[in-house]
Amino acid sequence: MGKRTLIEGLHVVAGLIAAWAVTAASAWAYPLGWRVIWWCGAAGALATLLMGIGPLRRAWAIDAGRTVGGRTK
Repeated sequence: MGKRTLIEGLHVVAGLIAAWAVTAASAWAYPLGWRVIWWCGAAGALATLLMGIGPLRRAWAIDAGRTVGGRTK
């Protein structure tokens, strides 16, 4: 695994941890709405994963030495 791929993967993981932390704090602060809050948190985590796919694929291609968007390393 290349350096760029690792960094992008860590960004995705950090986003997931942040989504979980905010969701957990929100559910704790407002227990009457915990079910809706956790569903919204799950949607946020899914969005984080989906938005991280493109940069992760680009980083992987650059680390492998392939051309991305007409540019190489």
